[in-house]
Formats: sequence, C-alpha cells, structure tokens
Amino acid sequence: MKKLVRVVLTGVAVFSLNVLPIVSAQEHGSIQIKGSDTMVNLGQAWAEEFMKENPTTSIAVTGGGSGTGIAALLNKTCDIAQSSREMSQKERDLAKTKGLNVQELKVGIDAVAVVTHPDNPIAQLTIDQLSDIFTGKIKNWKEVGGKDDAILVLSRDRNSGTHVFMLEDVVRKGKKGGTEEFAPSVLMMPSSQAIEQEISGNHAALGYFGLGYLSPKVKALKILQEKTKTFVAPAVESALDGSYPLSRPLYFYLPHQAEGVVKQFVDFTLSEKGQAIVLDMHFVPLRKNSN
Repeated sequence: MKKLVRVVLTGVAVFSLNVLPIVSAQEHGSIQIKGSDTMVNLGQAWAEEFMKENPTTSIAVTGGGSGTGIAALLNKTCDIAQSSREMSQKERDLAKTKGLNVQELKVGIDAVAVVTHPDNPIAQLTIDQLSDIFTGKIKNWKEVGGKDDAILVLSRDRNSGTHVFMLEDVVRKGKKGGTEEFAPSVLMMPSSQAIEQEISGNHAALGYFGLGYLSPKVKALKILQEKTKTFVAPAVESALDGSYPLSRPLYFYLPHQAEGVVKQFVDFTLSEKGQAIVLDMHFVPLRKNSN
C-alpha cells in the first residue's frame, strides 16, 4: 500500500487508510505527529525520507500550532508533538496528572525573521523599536526612519509557539515577569503563510515567522545584536553562531520514553542524515558538520 504524508495547517484531523489509532501505533508501525506550523514542512520532509527507508511505516504530519500539538500530546492523540517553544509548567503539571512521563528532545534550531515588503526602505530595527511597534507605541514607519505610512502589524495567533517566543523575547524584551502585551490593533494571523501573503501585497505591513518560510516575496530585517552593537540578518550561519538575537530551539515532545518505530524515527531525525534535512529545509542543525 502506498504511504502517504498529509500536512494540514489548520489542525484538522488527518486520516490515512493505513494510519491506525495511537494505542496501536507501535504494533502497526504508524506515527501521528502534530503541532508547530514552523516545523510542519520539516516534519513532512523527515517523514517522507524515513518512509522511503522504512516502507512498512506510515506517518501523518499535522500543523495547527505548538499549543495544538501539546494539547494533542496531553490528550494522548499523537505520538510526537512538534513545538517551537518549551512546554509551560502548567502543561507539564497537567501531563503528570494524566500519567504521562513527557520526554523533551531538541531536534533543531530556528531563527525568527522579522519581515516587511521588499520595497519598504527600512532595513534594520532594534529590539526596543520592535517592542514599541508590537505594543502600539510606534504606529508609523516615519518614527523609525521610514515613509509616512501607518504600520500594519501582524503576529501569529496565541496558539503559536512563535507568538509566545516573540511575546517573551521581543514584546517583553526577555524580562522575566514582564506584563507587556501585543497591542489590540495587531492582527493575529492563523499561519506563517498568511503573514507572508499579507506582507507580499502590502508595503506598510510588518510581521514575523520562522527562517524556513523566507522567500523573495518578503524582506527580512537585520536586528541589533546588543553585545556587538551590530545589525545581524537572520540566516543559518548567524543562528548557529548565536549572533542573530532571535534564535530558538525546536522541540519534539513525546508522552513517554520512545519505543519501537517512534524511537527509530526520533533517532533518524537526530542522525547525520536527519540533521542534513534540517539544513536543507533552511533551519539550523544541532551539529556544525551536518551537510
């Protein structure tokens, strides 16, 4: 039977004739992966290559956001939750009440790109400026040296791990216990593709998404690295050496210690070949020699 990977960014359930319920995943060689939209294409690439080498295995990959994946993990409806953020303490406590021994694995590194329309003259911003834009203190491009245009500010929705990362590291500037929030005027978008589509057609828009979603339709801004006082562009190299300020780990969360075909798949993603796929998908591998 032909193997099939289906990717659904809305979080709608994925069905394949040869994908069986989670309770029998180990026995029948099927894996359900749900979660981060940032990671969904990476998960698909891993799954496709793994199934080429293991034709009796069937893998379904679903998006919907990191929160969706973690919720599925807690509800025992997936084998692996992909997440671009760490599980919260509340989520970890809930997992324990459900008898889960959650395993956290770093599987790659991402750089969050802040993007505008290619024709926007602004090429670089500081974290302080970004925080002021996202909180609504700065409303016009002329306030940061651009044209006299109101800024259309876009964000991922609250279910997104990238949203959480930007809230903590940009809006609140990394301050523990910070209370700043995205301004009510900020448009919450359902996916990275939606942000790319809006920005590609609007000269005054600004948003963000993972490095793997960069395309010629948008322009990535350089962000000030406070330690060196230099502006750094998001790239594989700058994320790997730590010079780009908006870098973060990418995670797998498992409900328990990996076994059977899930363990084989996890081992594959962390192998040299699996990490080479990370690089091919424009993310950053865990090891410098992945190529």
